[in-house]
Amino acid sequence: MINMVYLLASVVAGVVVGLIMSLIYRNALKTQRDSINNEKKKIIDETLKEAESIKKEASLEAKDIVYQAKTEAEKELRERKTELNHLEKRLRQKEESIERKFDIIDKREHDLGRREKEYSGKERSQQEKENKYNQLLTDQTAILEKLSGITSEEAKQEILRRTEEEAKFEVAKLIKRIEDEAKENADRKAKEIMGSAIQRYASDYVADATVTAVSLPNDEMKGRIIGREGRNIRALEAATGVDLIVDDTPEMVTLSAFDPVRREVARLSLERLIADGRIHPTRIEEIVEKVRKEVDINVREEGEKAVFDLGLSGIHPELVKTLGRLKYRTSYGQNMLQHSREVAYIAGMMAGEIGVDTKLAKRSGLLHDIGKAVDHEIEGTHQEIGANLARKYGENNKVVNAVLVHHGEGEPITVEAALVAAADALSAARPGVRRESIEHYLKRLETLEKMALSFKGVEKCYAIQAGREIRIIVKPEDVNDEMSSMMARDLSKKIEAEMSYPGQIKVTVIREARYVEYAK
Repeated sequence: MINMVYLLASVVAGVVVGLIMSLIYRNALKTQRDSINNEKKKIIDETLKEAESIKKEASLEAKDIVYQAKTEAEKELRERKTELNHLEKRLRQKEESIERKFDIIDKREHDLGRREKEYSGKERSQQEKENKYNQLLTDQTAILEKLSGITSEEAKQEILRRTEEEAKFEVAKLIKRIEDEAKENADRKAKEIMGSAIQRYASDYVADATVTAVSLPNDEMKGRIIGREGRNIRALEAATGVDLIVDDTPEMVTLSAFDPVRREVARLSLERLIADGRIHPTRIEEIVEKVRKEVDINVREEGEKAVFDLGLSGIHPELVKTLGRLKYRTSYGQNMLQHSREVAYIAGMMAGEIGVDTKLAKRSGLLHDIGKAVDHEIEGTHQEIGANLARKYGENNKVVNAVLVHHGEGEPITVEAALVAAADALSAARPGVRRESIEHYLKRLETLEKMALSFKGVEKCYAIQAGREIRIIVKPEDVNDEMSSMMARDLSKKIEAEMSYPGQIKVTVIREARYVEYAK
């Protein structure tokens, strides 16, 4: 019984506790719901406030943007208006300028018309004056002829005769003065005569040329030189460093190279291969190597021979070898080794005549063009190259200076250097030593004809006889016989003063008057 009471009490207590807990839970849920609702309301209120703030800021910013855009538009509009005003002003100025120009043109046209009328009247007046002047001149000439008893033509002849006599007298006085001066300066004239004699120095050679063509026994040899698929010609070009040109020229091939020694090696090698008949790459290399050694020996021997013939010593072996290479170098057809020997001889003779160092003059003359032996390998003028070579191989400063200034590009420091420059000019200028290029020849003919056409009254002119004669045809109505004679003399003097040429040039002036009528 008691247990039932305890059990019932426990159940009642549990129910009471459950109700209490339920009430507490409901109150807690209500409190939490109210809190959530308050928080939600608070968030909504804050969001609305923030949205309102953003809306106000956006409205302000939009108003600011609109204001700025409006300001910029107004500024651009003002600038456009200013630019339009400026353009309109310039347009008005141009219109005014054009109107002024039109006014000036109208005024000038009016002045030109007035001047044209005045000129026409003056021209007629001038013509009348000229006719009157010519008549007065004719009348005065007739009076003078009557008073003097001779005609105007006879007076001209008398004046020419007296002028000729005066000219002869002046020439005689000039010759007498020159002879007197020559007697007073006999020693100086003797040295000049010696220089002229040295200038006529003759050597046993004529203008030499580099051989670049090799003759073949027949055209079939061209195919053998080329070889199968060109292997022979490639081997020869590779071994010699020379371009071999095989063209349509019958029984001939051409060698082309800047290095004259290589070209000589190629020429000798090709000639030996043709004579031998065995042409293949291996044989080509053997022959080329053998010929190269022979040419090197020949180069050295030629240099030694030049040094020995001039009685010089102490020249560096490399300079001697380089000097020997000049045997295969030409300039305007003149062999450079022979030219160097000749310059050395002439410089030595002049040095002996005036009493200076003969050995130094010969040494400088022999080495003056040594730079031409290697000018295709080293940049610079042959004077600079030669001076550097001489300095490199121990030549003294006097020789170096003579090599450097032998073309007048600098000041000589010794008399021997000046003698070398003079000897170089004498050797190169002797008739027959150098062949003129076709360009120089044509330029001389053109200059000769231009010189003739510069005279008044010349109708046509022709340079003939390879430039040894110039024939001039004058206008007979502008040039009379006396003027033709004077023209021939003046032109010859002008040619002598302004041109350089070998021999002499004949000047012929032709005046011909033709009168043609037709019988009908």
